[in-house]
Amino acid sequence: MHLHSTKISYSTIHFEYSYLCDYSKMSIKSFIAKIWAKQAVHKNYRLHQDAAKNQLMLLRTLLQSAEKTVFGKDFRFAQIKDYKHYSNTIPLHVYEKLEPYIQRILAGEENVLWKGKPIYFAKTSGTTSGEKYIPITKESINHHIVAARNALFFYIHETGNTDFIEGKMIFLQGSPILDNKSNIATGRLSGIMYHHVPAYLHKNRKPSYAVNCIENWEQKVDAIVVETIAEPMTLISGIPPWLVMYFEQLLKKSGKNNLMALFPKLSLLVYGGVNYQPYQKKIKALIGKDIDSIETYPASEGFIAYQDKQRQDGLLLNLDAGIFYEFIEEKETQSIHPKRLHIGEVTLEKNYAIALSTNAGLWSYLIGDVIKFTSLQPYRIKVTGRISQYISAFGEHVIIEEIEYCMTKAIEKFNLQVTEFTVAPQVNPSEGLPYHEWFIECDGMNHDMDLIASYIDELLQSKNSYYKDLIVGQVIQSLKINLLVPHTFEKYLTAQGKMGGQNKVMRVRNDREMVDLLLALQS
Repeated sequence: MHLHSTKISYSTIHFEYSYLCDYSKMSIKSFIAKIWAKQAVHKNYRLHQDAAKNQLMLLRTLLQSAEKTVFGKDFRFAQIKDYKHYSNTIPLHVYEKLEPYIQRILAGEENVLWKGKPIYFAKTSGTTSGEKYIPITKESINHHIVAARNALFFYIHETGNTDFIEGKMIFLQGSPILDNKSNIATGRLSGIMYHHVPAYLHKNRKPSYAVNCIENWEQKVDAIVVETIAEPMTLISGIPPWLVMYFEQLLKKSGKNNLMALFPKLSLLVYGGVNYQPYQKKIKALIGKDIDSIETYPASEGFIAYQDKQRQDGLLLNLDAGIFYEFIEEKETQSIHPKRLHIGEVTLEKNYAIALSTNAGLWSYLIGDVIKFTSLQPYRIKVTGRISQYISAFGEHVIIEEIEYCMTKAIEKFNLQVTEFTVAPQVNPSEGLPYHEWFIECDGMNHDMDLIASYIDELLQSKNSYYKDLIVGQVIQSLKINLLVPHTFEKYLTAQGKMGGQNKVMRVRNDREMVDLLLALQS
């Protein structure tokens, strides 16, 4: 939860209780929920039994639906016969390549990427480029909603727990105030989804509309704390670093030792957007015990996966999403003509860049994430990084998966409670050989950072042979840790205008632009 592109529609997770019926007795709601959950689970697992056939049929449907659009005519959709023909005809796209088509839509043109016009633009800053406008159509928005509902249904079906339905639920999200771009409502995905909450559920959800509209993130969190501190919260969802901030403010204001003392009926945590493991220990300490959780993998481009088993590695790939998936081995991503695979051609434990063709008019669109398959029946994935997030200043190509693995192990071994961290190369130190510099913010300043740095360095050498060769060959020296003062990352995000909502810290960069700003904020 990631590591992850333009993310995060967790709000829809608790919006779809409209399917659970508005009965007054918990027993009836629970009964209905379990019936619907069973149907959803069986339907989605069936799609995985013949996934390749279903995906190729979907591709044909998408092409036929869009063959009369500007994009469809430019790339001769009507003449495409099969997937091989498609992959040879349609190049992989990043946002910049699709942007001329987006600009035509913004200028008021119809039938550009998909039939008609989008009903929304999901605005996102991303982590690798500037502001983007991702189209959402009347066909695609329902898939966002249904996938969010299904994430809960899988949980209900497995555990039988429906207690959270009757309590209060919260998502730490972006503002529901939408702009207007050429008569198309535009805003953050979570803000867009706010407008699809059934009216009778307003009594169950927090925060209020007025509080959700507060732009300043710190003020917003303070206001959310005031609104929720006395409520019977049962489900809380959001991106892990913002959950930490909310929890800390709740405990500070209440004087309680943990959340369970404040919310004794809290039973479910929903999260995603970045890798959860580095935050897990701290969040558990703030809550006061382990509670059930659901990890999700939504993006503005589509709801890609969600957790289907509480004790199963990986997230269930969403094959009921109006999305045709393509996979490119990570080592191929820099190739002029990378080999592209459909779902029937993938294997376990390889890093793949993921590309989407959708019923919102995205075509072989690289979202920037790298995934691995942990299971092929059903198809489960885990996000292992970003295409652009790695360090290779010296030829080592250390990827985010390796960095987060080492940090997680260090957290476990040294009982750290890490708030946030990032890694960058130091190519021109004032003395000695170059090195990787780890910038860590954690509770307590009395840790032996030299010992921790040595432990992480040994782990990283064991995970990455190129890095080890550079150390042994004395091309670089062992990594160093720079312990940052509390709230440095909050100050950084605030200074960048990215505090709150769906924004998150890049865990690794191949330059020092970000860390130089972090250092400047130490005073």
